[in-house]
Amino acid sequence: MSAPSFYTRVARLYDALARRGPGVDTLRRTLADTLDPAPGATVVEFGCGTAANRPYLERRVGPAGTYVGVDFSPGVLRVARERGVARGDPGHLVRGDATRPPVRSERVDACCGAFVAGMLADPAAAVRDWADLVGPGGRLGLLDLAATSKAGWRALNPAYRLFVRAGSPPGTAGALAQSPATVQDERVAAAHRALREVCVDVEYRTVVGGFGRVSAGTVE
Repeated sequence: MSAPSFYTRVARLYDALARRGPGVDTLRRTLADTLDPAPGATVVEFGCGTAANRPYLERRVGPAGTYVGVDFSPGVLRVARERGVARGDPGHLVRGDATRPPVRSERVDACCGAFVAGMLADPAAAVRDWADLVGPGGRLGLLDLAATSKAGWRALNPAYRLFVRAGSPPGTAGALAQSPATVQDERVAAAHRALREVCVDVEYRTVVGGFGRVSAGTVE
């Protein structure tokens, strides 16, 4: 089963976890606060899923701003659109690949990716592409999960590894040389390292016991 088909199949379960899972409000607030887009800005989120970050980012950009969500799975975008219609604003939701941004650079002030770096074969290259999209002075942010190194929380790392495996499309584990969680951790580290390389004034936070990793900065 392809990744887009898998996430289409589990879209409503994914939406429930994305909105009501443990610590998700803290994770999403931290991304919006750290990205800190200006009022009136256009923000593009790659791997938007069911657009659970949309209200957090829209509060930042205000009524004059624009949120654009991009995802490769039609199922999660369908849920996002339904939620938007229910609130009277279907929003701007685009099916597309995070590694080939389907948006025009001159219209983007900030972009971010939430829980997407671990799914990309070359997350550092994607981060550099996103930096090119917003250009110098634009804002760039990442929110990801990775194993924690915090004392008192490390005992939960096995549960984290099981969570990553359970959330991976069928066949993922067998196609990787290492466990899905190990690959995700390496990709997350590469993405956040790339952000530090292309941005200035980088702010890095760990939240939710150190499992949540948030980075944001201004592109040079």
